[in-house]
Amino acid sequence: MSSTDRDVDHALAYPEPPASPLWHRHGAKARPLTPAQQRRNRELLDIAQRTTRPRSPRPTETLAEN
Repeated sequence: MSSTDRDVDHALAYPEPPASPLWHRHGAKARPLTPAQQRRNRELLDIAQRTTRPRSPRPTETLAEN
């Protein structure tokens, strides 16, 4: 028995169900962003990646102590 016979995930052997028709967009395409909007998004992304989010303090008491 080879390793490929043992490692097969049998759930993946079945075909995928067809995509839902709700996943397909109908109608007008989204407007492209203006260069100013693109620049603003890049600035916000840069700020978000550089700053750390403060962690919420964990309670010192457990629920059993209350």
